[in-house]
Amino acid sequence: MQNPFGNGNNDNNDNNDNDPRNLIPIPPNFATVVNKKTGQIRIAKVGLSFTALFFQILVPVFRSDWYNFFCMLGVEVIAGMGLSMYLVQPLSITFYTGEYFLGVVWMLIYNMMYFKHLFKLGYTPADERSRELLVSAHYLKEK
Repeated sequence: MQNPFGNGNNDNNDNNDNDPRNLIPIPPNFATVVNKKTGQIRIAKVGLSFTALFFQILVPVFRSDWYNFFCMLGVEVIAGMGLSMYLVQPLSITFYTGEYFLGVVWMLIYNMMYFKHLFKLGYTPADERSRELLVSAHYLKEK
Protein backbone atom coordinates (compact mmCIF):
# COMPACT_ATOMS: atom_id res chain seq x y z
CA MET A 1 0.00 0.00 0.00
CA GLN A 2 1.36 3.39 -0.89
CA ASN A 3 1.32 6.33 1.48
CA PRO A 4 -1.29 8.77 0.12
CA PHE A 5 -0.07 11.54 2.43
CA GLY A 6 3.39 12.11 1.01
CA ASN A 7 6.39 11.64 3.23
CA GLY A 8 4.41 11.07 6.48
CA ASN A 9 6.02 14.05 8.27
CA ASN A 10 9.46 12.71 7.43
CA ASP A 11 11.21 15.98 6.68
CA ASN A 12 14.64 14.35 6.64
CA ASN A 13 13.60 12.24 3.64
CA ASP A 14 14.83 9.07 5.32
CA ASN A 15 13.69 6.05 3.40
CA ASN A 16 11.78 3.80 5.76
CA ASP A 17 9.52 2.40 3.05
CA ASN A 18 9.78 -1.12 4.44
CA ASP A 19 8.28 -0.16 7.80
CA PRO A 20 4.50 -0.79 7.62
CA ARG A 21 3.83 1.76 10.39
CA ASN A 22 4.90 4.57 8.03
CA LEU A 23 2.14 3.88 5.53
CA ILE A 24 -0.71 5.76 7.18
CA PRO A 25 -0.83 8.63 9.65
CA ILE A 26 -2.04 7.61 13.12
CA PRO A 27 -4.30 9.95 15.13
CA PRO A 28 -2.90 10.99 18.52
CA ASN A 29 -5.35 8.86 20.55
CA PHE A 30 -4.61 5.63 18.65
CA ALA A 31 -1.94 3.13 19.66
CA THR A 32 -0.06 0.66 17.48
CA VAL A 33 0.87 -2.76 18.84
CA VAL A 34 2.88 -5.44 17.10
CA ASN A 35 3.35 -9.15 17.66
CA LYS A 36 7.07 -9.82 17.25
CA LYS A 37 6.56 -13.53 16.52
CA THR A 38 3.95 -13.21 13.75
CA GLY A 39 4.65 -9.66 12.58
CA GLN A 40 0.96 -8.72 12.85
CA ILE A 41 0.20 -5.08 13.59
CA ARG A 42 -2.98 -3.83 15.27
CA ILE A 43 -4.03 -0.19 15.50
CA ALA A 44 -6.84 0.79 17.85
CA LYS A 45 -8.16 3.75 19.78
CA VAL A 46 -7.26 4.31 23.43
CA GLY A 47 -10.18 5.64 25.46
CA LEU A 48 -13.93 5.55 25.06
CA SER A 49 -15.31 3.31 22.33
CA PHE A 50 -18.31 5.01 20.78
CA THR A 51 -18.57 2.20 18.24
CA ALA A 52 -19.16 -0.18 21.17
CA LEU A 53 -21.91 2.14 22.42
CA PHE A 54 -23.79 1.94 19.12
CA PHE A 55 -22.86 -1.51 17.78
CA GLN A 56 -22.07 -3.35 21.05
CA ILE A 57 -21.12 -6.99 20.38
CA LEU A 58 -20.53 -6.39 16.67
CA VAL A 59 -17.35 -4.40 17.39
CA PRO A 60 -15.28 -7.47 18.38
CA VAL A 61 -16.55 -9.21 15.24
CA PHE A 62 -15.27 -6.33 13.09
CA ARG A 63 -11.88 -6.56 14.87
CA SER A 64 -11.74 -10.40 14.78
CA ASP A 65 -11.56 -10.34 18.57
CA TRP A 66 -13.37 -13.59 19.27
CA TYR A 67 -12.36 -13.89 22.92
CA ASN A 68 -13.99 -10.57 23.86
CA PHE A 69 -16.95 -11.33 21.57
CA PHE A 70 -17.81 -14.45 23.55
CA CYS A 71 -17.21 -12.65 26.87
CA MET A 72 -19.54 -9.82 25.85
CA LEU A 73 -22.11 -12.26 24.45
CA GLY A 74 -22.13 -14.18 27.74
CA VAL A 75 -22.66 -11.00 29.75
CA GLU A 76 -25.44 -9.88 27.39
CA VAL A 77 -27.24 -13.24 27.62
CA ILE A 78 -26.95 -13.47 31.41
CA ALA A 79 -28.09 -9.86 31.86
CA GLY A 80 -30.99 -10.39 29.47
CA MET A 81 -32.14 -13.52 31.27
CA GLY A 82 -31.78 -11.86 34.66
CA LEU A 83 -33.72 -8.77 33.62
CA SER A 84 -36.50 -10.77 31.97
CA MET A 85 -36.94 -12.94 35.10
CA TYR A 86 -36.72 -10.17 37.68
CA LEU A 87 -38.54 -7.18 36.23
CA VAL A 88 -42.30 -7.14 35.74
CA GLN A 89 -42.33 -4.43 33.05
CA PRO A 90 -43.06 -5.37 29.46
CA LEU A 91 -40.17 -7.25 27.92
CA SER A 92 -39.40 -4.62 25.26
CA ILE A 93 -38.87 -1.86 27.87
CA THR A 94 -36.69 -4.18 29.93
CA PHE A 95 -34.69 -5.21 26.89
CA TYR A 96 -34.01 -1.68 25.67
CA THR A 97 -33.13 -0.44 29.16
CA GLY A 98 -30.68 -3.29 29.67
CA GLU A 99 -29.15 -2.86 26.21
CA TYR A 100 -28.69 0.86 26.78
CA PHE A 101 -26.98 0.25 30.12
CA LEU A 102 -24.72 -2.46 28.67
CA GLY A 103 -23.88 -0.20 25.71
CA VAL A 104 -22.58 2.44 28.13
CA VAL A 105 -20.56 -0.22 29.98
CA TRP A 106 -19.02 -1.50 26.72
CA MET A 107 -18.26 2.08 25.66
CA LEU A 108 -16.27 2.59 28.86
CA ILE A 109 -14.27 -0.67 28.94
CA TYR A 110 -14.13 -2.34 25.50
CA ASN A 111 -10.92 -0.74 24.20
CA MET A 112 -9.16 -1.63 27.46
CA MET A 113 -10.41 -5.24 27.16
CA TYR A 114 -9.16 -5.38 23.57
CA PHE A 115 -5.65 -4.13 24.35
CA LYS A 116 -5.25 -6.27 27.48
CA HIS A 117 -6.18 -9.37 25.47
CA LEU A 118 -3.68 -8.41 22.76
CA PHE A 119 -0.95 -8.08 25.41
CA LYS A 120 -1.76 -11.59 26.65
CA LEU A 121 -1.35 -12.83 23.06
CA GLY A 122 2.18 -11.41 22.92
CA TYR A 123 1.62 -8.00 21.38
CA THR A 124 3.81 -5.11 22.51
CA PRO A 125 3.69 -1.38 21.74
CA ALA A 126 5.22 -0.74 18.34
CA ASP A 127 6.81 2.59 19.23
CA GLU A 128 7.53 4.85 22.19
CA ARG A 129 4.53 7.11 21.57
CA SER A 130 2.15 4.14 21.68
CA ARG A 131 3.80 2.80 24.84
CA GLU A 132 3.46 6.16 26.59
CA LEU A 133 -0.17 6.46 25.52
CA LEU A 134 -1.02 2.95 26.76
CA VAL A 135 0.78 3.49 30.09
CA SER A 136 -0.90 6.86 30.69
CA ALA A 137 -4.33 5.29 30.04
CA HIS A 138 -3.46 2.44 32.45
CA TYR A 139 -3.89 -0.19 29.72
CA LEU A 140 -0.27 -1.27 30.14
CA LYS A 141 1.78 -1.46 33.33
CA GLU A 142 5.08 0.38 33.19
CA LYS A 143 8.07 -1.88 33.71
